[in-house]
Amino acid sequence: MDKDGRMIIYTLLLAAISGPVVAKEWTANVVNELEALVSSCVVIPCSFTHPGGHMSSSTLRGLWHVSRHLDQRIYYDDKSRVLENYRGRTKLLGHLGQGNCTLEITEIKDHDNGPFCFRIELAPTSSGTLDKFSFVQNCAKLIMQPDPPKPEMNHPKTAIQGHPFTVTCTVAHTCPTHAPKLTWSRGTEDGITEVHRKTHSGIWEVQSILTFIAEEKDDHSVITCTSTFNGGRSSSETLTLFVKRTENYNHIIIPTVVGLGTALIFAVFCLFMVKKYK
Repeated sequence: MDKDGRMIIYTLLLAAISGPVVAKEWTANVVNELEALVSSCVVIPCSFTHPGGHMSSSTLRGLWHVSRHLDQRIYYDDKSRVLENYRGRTKLLGHLGQGNCTLEITEIKDHDNGPFCFRIELAPTSSGTLDKFSFVQNCAKLIMQPDPPKPEMNHPKTAIQGHPFTVTCTVAHTCPTHAPKLTWSRGTEDGITEVHRKTHSGIWEVQSILTFIAEEKDDHSVITCTSTFNGGRSSSETLTLFVKRTENYNHIIIPTVVGLGTALIFAVFCLFMVKKYK
């Protein structure tokens, strides 16, 4: 093989090796499908990498658009170029310089289903060229939920009189910036603990833990947990409390002790009298 042939093969091999590396430089990680409660809000997790490596947010511009329609922007720095229906309802969370393109949409409408795609633009270079990339293969679709999800309650089957009783109330959501508020029909703040955590990509949950001392009067009482979402929508779940009474044996023990004491005193008295008359 002559020198030119070897050079061609070498070039092809180099292209085959470096091609995937270049292709991987533009990557995005977007949750493809999320539930969104109508009238509430939703947060679409998004992260990306770009050829420039680490760059400051001031050199980057991010936008979100509907499907492959770049002119149908739902988020952009220039609000005048955003679809009127989305103005004031969308914003980026985090910093583009850190590869964070997470989007928040508030006041969800029943037609905000998307799919929504992210696009990144780098500031023009000295030659005047603008580096940009649209992640149209990684878009987010919203599934509209007309009604809020009901919270789930977990608790022992019965409570024991005079002992602590714990019940948990949990509700899932997709808007951590405005998480639902859980409230109880009984109890005080001192006996309530609240936990926020992420369960899956794009899904979070709020859990409220209620602890109190069960009393006899609580038997067959109803406890309600209510979740109130951003936008004012709410849902509730209830449980009927059954209290197992602690057995009280005082009505048996006290008369028995008194009887035994009386018998002992009488026996001692009789013994004394017998000795005396002997």
